[in-house]
Amino acid sequence: MDMNTPSNLSRRDFLKTTGALVVSVALPGSIESALSQTASGKPPLMPDELDSWIAILPNGNATAFFGKMDMGQGVDVAVQQMVAEELDLAFERVNVVMGDTALTCNQGGASGSTGLQRGGVALRNAAAEARRVLVERAAQKLGVPAAQLKVENGVVMGGGSGAQRVAYGELIGGQYFHHKLEWNKQYGNLLSIKGPAETKKPSEFKVVGKPFPQKVITEKVMGRQQFITDIKVDGMVHARVVRPLNAGCTLVSVDESSIKHIPGARVVREQNFLAVIADKEWDAVRAAEALKVEWSPQCQPFPLMAGLHDYIRKADVTKKETPVDRGSVDEAFKTAAKTIEAEYEWPLQSHASMGPACAIADMNSDSPRLWTGSQKPHYGRSGCARITGIPVEKVRATWIPGPGSYGRNDAGDCAVDAALISKLTGKIVRLQYMRHDGTAWDPKGPAGVYRGRACLDAAGNVAAYDFHGKGFSRQDVMQVETDPKDTLAGQFTRFAPKGNLIFQIPAEAYTFENKRCGWETIPALLERASPLRTGHLRDPLGPETHFASESFIDEIAQAAGADPVAFRLKYLTRERDVAVIKAAAEKANWKAGARGSRGKGDLMRGRGFAYTERNGTVVALVAEVEVERRSGRVWAKKFWCAHDCGQIINPGTIITVIEGNIVQAISRTLLEEVKFDQNQVLSIDWATYPILELSDAPESIEIALIDRPEISPQGAGEPSHRTVPAAIANAIFDATGIRMRKVPITAQRMREALFQGR
Repeated sequence: MDMNTPSNLSRRDFLKTTGALVVSVALPGSIESALSQTASGKPPLMPDELDSWIAILPNGNATAFFGKMDMGQGVDVAVQQMVAEELDLAFERVNVVMGDTALTCNQGGASGSTGLQRGGVALRNAAAEARRVLVERAAQKLGVPAAQLKVENGVVMGGGSGAQRVAYGELIGGQYFHHKLEWNKQYGNLLSIKGPAETKKPSEFKVVGKPFPQKVITEKVMGRQQFITDIKVDGMVHARVVRPLNAGCTLVSVDESSIKHIPGARVVREQNFLAVIADKEWDAVRAAEALKVEWSPQCQPFPLMAGLHDYIRKADVTKKETPVDRGSVDEAFKTAAKTIEAEYEWPLQSHASMGPACAIADMNSDSPRLWTGSQKPHYGRSGCARITGIPVEKVRATWIPGPGSYGRNDAGDCAVDAALISKLTGKIVRLQYMRHDGTAWDPKGPAGVYRGRACLDAAGNVAAYDFHGKGFSRQDVMQVETDPKDTLAGQFTRFAPKGNLIFQIPAEAYTFENKRCGWETIPALLERASPLRTGHLRDPLGPETHFASESFIDEIAQAAGADPVAFRLKYLTRERDVAVIKAAAEKANWKAGARGSRGKGDLMRGRGFAYTERNGTVVALVAEVEVERRSGRVWAKKFWCAHDCGQIINPGTIITVIEGNIVQAISRTLLEEVKFDQNQVLSIDWATYPILELSDAPESIEIALIDRPEISPQGAGEPSHRTVPAAIANAIFDATGIRMRKVPITAQRMREALFQGR
């Protein structure tokens, strides 16, 4: 696919001549036209301009410009529904353009389950205001008061018989609104815009709430979907990065003659950053493998892997907070009838995306370009501009679907690497990482140690609860690649790293009278250019923290002699929390007092419960597991999930998102752990970093969706993810009578625990 396809069409001409679906790279010529910001009369691309959000074509169809993007979860479909609803257009008459900095405002990219919670709400407000403006213009044209007009599928009608009518296309088709909106002056996830128009009441919905399918699924199944790896640009060269074998080493020398036998191969070097380019991709691969490089001696920056969690326990504290501290926790422990204590461990984990990252960068033309699979192209543009010294407003970044992301994977680093190589060589550069680049060098989900303490009074009530987490910051590198200091290219060259110190406490609403929850961060294992730098992985610190906290809640319930569900309900008062827990228990036919096999037989079965919340979404989950005594294999067989994320836009996509959350979290709970020695990461491929395979997928996932149309959408991309690990661990206890407090719960660890528990 040639992304340099010339086009003389202005954006206005584009709007006049096409009503085609435009998502990323669907139509190269038309995309170029649509992204032009120089058409006559075009307002600047600013959030307070209605034209930055909504365009009406001559045929009355609408295009919505969405500053986030869909990572396969159907956010674009939901936005399409929200815009269609507020404009009174049929669903199929709305198209969504995503993730191109030349056409969309920076709404933060895919981030924190805010696709609809914040991004979608902005588009809903813009669409409502566009409809209001169109109706006002129709009122003037028809000579009928706006209050007496109605809209049906883009046609404004007045009069008793509806004889007076005018279509959206006649009112403004192909032209600009030139209409101002209120804007909170913030970019990113917090960007908010609104006009005088009120959005529809739930009782008026015709499109929202229905399960429209994701068209992109068909494109993927039929092999028509264009991915970042498919993009070709005339004149581009191919690149590969060359990382040090051992972490912390600096570049001493490079023998460029070692690749002279490879046609067109060339070394690219900037301080400790090293890469090769060639005209053909296979030649670039060969050159990277053949290049002879001398690095400084090993410095052994990492502890022994087996001692990682002891290292965390003993490490100096860089920051500490106690966000929850009510009552008199210490005093309550002094008079307690029973005390419960437990510690839990979570490992470093990799994104291990389906494929390694790819990016194409042209930093030398009059109009610098970046094509990236990163979920945050606006921030990728900034990072590429800063490392090359190009004014950010000159750079255009276009998001092209990649192999996945779910946080800060290797895509952001790849984009900035490609930009640096392009600037140093004067070439258009296509950089494709290898599997070992992506798995070994992506930012890792942080490891941590969690300690729970609680005590009961003589009546078996919780007298005090004390929960504490300690580990690596989840923002050793930031979640965005805005600043080269947070990228490998920057840290291998001149940019000094400076992370943000942040950890997490459980997100729940237990009403323990004396309650304390705190956290501590520790220094990074290696300050600069570390393959074990930590950053955002899906639901940052969510599964880690709630594996510990919800496992510990089960341990407290056991000590109190209470059923796990009844125990949670006893200490929750918020209606939404109670409703979700009851819905999950009912869905699973949970029987109070029922017990699993508790260690009997060769095939042990059990059920476990967990409840969490995340940014306004509440989830409860029942897991059913089977544990094989001889092999130690744990099969997370069945799940029953109750999910309340406020207003449901598309129930079909929410169900698939929850299913994806659960399956991915099973993998993280049972299999995933980054292996390393004192010098390097050893997890570099699927053999050394195994993930869940089809044979280990659950037999069934049943979901109860709780729709609350009075509450705006609260996000579904991550909340159910954090609920899975504890539900599995609690089910394992029900099945075996053994508490597994260390993730991943591999077959080997399970077998060892069963042997020791005899």
